[in-house]
Amino acid sequence: MSEAHTHQHKHNHDHKHTKEVSNRLARAIGHLQKVKRMVDDGEDCSEVLVQLAAVKSAINNTGKLILKDHLEHCIVHAVEDGDDEMLDELNNAIDKFMK
Repeated sequence: MSEAHTHQHKHNHDHKHTKEVSNRLARAIGHLQKVKRMVDDGEDCSEVLVQLAAVKSAINNTGKLILKDHLEHCIVHAVEDGDDEMLDELNNAIDKFMK
């Protein structure tokens, strides 16, 4: 496991958008399953690409919501606690998310 995953944060992870994030992920999973069925059924490649773009957009928007929660809660607490490692973790996570 990487060092970023073993760091023990000193605050809880109760976020106000947890239910919304979970719902968005469930919808994205369902939509991605539909895209897979489209491929399996030999549907038009252009339509598959359009639907796949919609899934990517849904995932990106969910990531933005998670980032917003992270900034509002985890990062605020980390700054208050002088936890520079948390800021490094955030930068690493953003780099990976934005690839």
